[in-house]
Amino acid sequence: MNALSINNLNLTYPNGFQAVKDISLEITNGMFGLLGPNGAGKSSLMKTIVGLQKPTSGTLFFNEVDLIKNPDYIKKNLGFLPQDFGVYPKISAYDLLEHIAILKGITNASQRKDQIRSLLDKVNLSGFAKKEVHTFSGGMKQRFGVAQALLGNPKIIIADEPTAGLDPEERNRFNTLLSEISRDVIVILSTHLVEDVRNLCSEMAVINNGQILRKGNPGKLITELEQKIWSKSIDKQELENYSSRYEIISRQLVERALHITVFSEETLQDFTPVNPLLEHVYFHSLTQTP
Repeated sequence: MNALSINNLNLTYPNGFQAVKDISLEITNGMFGLLGPNGAGKSSLMKTIVGLQKPTSGTLFFNEVDLIKNPDYIKKNLGFLPQDFGVYPKISAYDLLEHIAILKGITNASQRKDQIRSLLDKVNLSGFAKKEVHTFSGGMKQRFGVAQALLGNPKIIIADEPTAGLDPEERNRFNTLLSEISRDVIVILSTHLVEDVRNLCSEMAVINNGQILRKGNPGKLITELEQKIWSKSIDKQELENYSSRYEIISRQLVERALHITVFSEETLQDFTPVNPLLEHVYFHSLTQTP
């Protein structure tokens, strides 16, 4: 069992901007969802975990090794799956994986060959080993990304917005693959997509402005909102009045009518009760930002 322990972590940049504010998390094998809007601090936290920047204060331990004193330890055990690799060189999937494997320190040629073939099979790309990666579809590129992230048998994988731009079928296939991988390693899914966290993660945290606003099991967090979420259709002109009287967590146009969703621990007679969803947990958490 792998364990990442983050305690009272802070990161302030030289210009005085505090990107990470007193974050504490305990993460073990499985998929952990880090959910937050763009600019919430997800990337700053990930870069600090993997040793690309040193925290201002706090502690970071992975499998009881102090990562601030030994940043190379996590790099040896890390697989990284970025949102977009950018421009691929015009070489085959197999050759690119071999190049990445050498960079990761897999020096034994027969071990490299066995691992690359096994990973291509695992991500269902064996039939495309000789095909140039830049010609792959979006879903195939992401599955290739999983293969390169798994080279060297990492113990922790960080996936940054991995399903952005995938169609629903590719996304489901990709999510199934991530779920299978997370049985034996830690997978941190950094995303702004509530649906991916709901489908995949047994533990999650909501982050905004560098702070953890809520954390726990998605199902339990949803249960905490039972009988506290209410909805109503209103005229657009009434929005300011309702905003001053109620805690509106979201609003959307449905068939040109404005629907507001409100958090309230008291029964609201002229509203319709709503069964809570993870998106309500997310939106309600964001309203709690200090």
